[in-house]
Amino acid sequence: MSNEIHFKVLIFMLLFCSLNSFAQNPIVPNKGLNDPHIHIFNDTAYVYASHDKSIKNKKFIMEDWWVWSSPDLVNWTKRSVLNPKDTYIGKDFTRCWATDVAYRNGKYYWYFSEGNQQTGVVVGDTPVGPWKDPLGKPLLTSELTPTDEYDMAIFEENGEHYIIFGVWDYYIAKLNYDMISLAEKPRKIIINNPRGPYNQDGKNLEKPTDDKPFVHKYNGKYYLSWGCFYAMSDNLYGPYNYKDSVIKQESFAEGYDAPTWPNGFLQGRHGSFFEWNNQWYYTYCDISQTGNRYFRDTFISYVHYKENGEMAMIRVDGVGVANYNANKKIEAEDYFKAEGIEKKETDSGFVIQTNANKSYLNFTNVKGLAKKTELTLKVLGNKGAKFTVKVLRNALKGELIGFKTITIKEKTDDFSDITISLKKLNSKENIYLSIEQLSNNQLQIDSFSFSK
Repeated sequence: MSNEIHFKVLIFMLLFCSLNSFAQNPIVPNKGLNDPHIHIFNDTAYVYASHDKSIKNKKFIMEDWWVWSSPDLVNWTKRSVLNPKDTYIGKDFTRCWATDVAYRNGKYYWYFSEGNQQTGVVVGDTPVGPWKDPLGKPLLTSELTPTDEYDMAIFEENGEHYIIFGVWDYYIAKLNYDMISLAEKPRKIIINNPRGPYNQDGKNLEKPTDDKPFVHKYNGKYYLSWGCFYAMSDNLYGPYNYKDSVIKQESFAEGYDAPTWPNGFLQGRHGSFFEWNNQWYYTYCDISQTGNRYFRDTFISYVHYKENGEMAMIRVDGVGVANYNANKKIEAEDYFKAEGIEKKETDSGFVIQTNANKSYLNFTNVKGLAKKTELTLKVLGNKGAKFTVKVLRNALKGELIGFKTITIKEKTDDFSDITISLKKLNSKENIYLSIEQLSNNQLQIDSFSFSK
């Protein structure tokens, strides 16, 4: 090999490593982790997921179910495997489909799909088991409703738990206190004007939605989703009014828009929503990095809600969440933790706004900080407003690495730049921004950036 070729290969490898160091989607690449449901137990994130066997799959081959955990949504560790032999299935099985989990009275209940036919449940004393099958038979049997009893989701409210399941049409039923039996006959959920990957024009009445229903609640509204589509209601049991899809053509970063499923990028997402530290997320399936619809990855993206309650379009990229590149602008609303703030919709997106005398934002895994000496905040406030901003390392009571008193002298509708000098930084830091209001005013922050 010539010196010129050696040099080109070296440059390519350096560029690849540099880009990859800031990548976090997929959350665990090349493992076939898919159909994700993420729950927070004891301040730790657990993903309960299906498992595609091999990149060579030419059909769905899914031989077990997985649990992985993370302290920060960036670093993931495999924690538990559920084998179908250890359930009522009792034998090797290749259709270990989607799952979900719930916690009640010191026990964790992990619900699983027996292909697209039935739903079972195992129970454990910890979020990762060990698991036992308390019924020795399905919880939801194939003749229970006119739909197929699989791809369930568990919704909890005021100490009560509900199971939602099905394809094309969805059913809901309250669970008994024992979590392994139904307290009522399942009821069909009505969705007005539904759409889905097979029904984008509203004319396919046989396949109006998709499989993988999920329910979450935000600001008093219930959100029923299927894949990346969703509907909203004032009542858990519905009826629901179809709203939109959280993924759009404009969602994709370069290199993440293809390949995709036969019916396009809206198919196969199998998404679910979760909240942690005052931040909302969407986790979902993706095949753009494997190129094989039968060997899927799991992605996570931020979710921001509009003033009318609808969800804004998400970003589909390799950066993921809780993972920040100090060489680029960082959006303030994409924090990992926050208190004393609210997100506000603007004409160009979202900002954060303080709503308490003391508030903070936390950005973990900020990478590329070596030689950075300044932090510039893009802020907006009323004339006469006064604030202090502390930049801290690792904790709210951590080392002070930057400080600034901000006084808004003029009334303006435009954001202005405030620059804070910083102490010497490591290449990767866990950054806290602590804000104190010295006047009875609110501060808005659009974004911030580092420089040297």
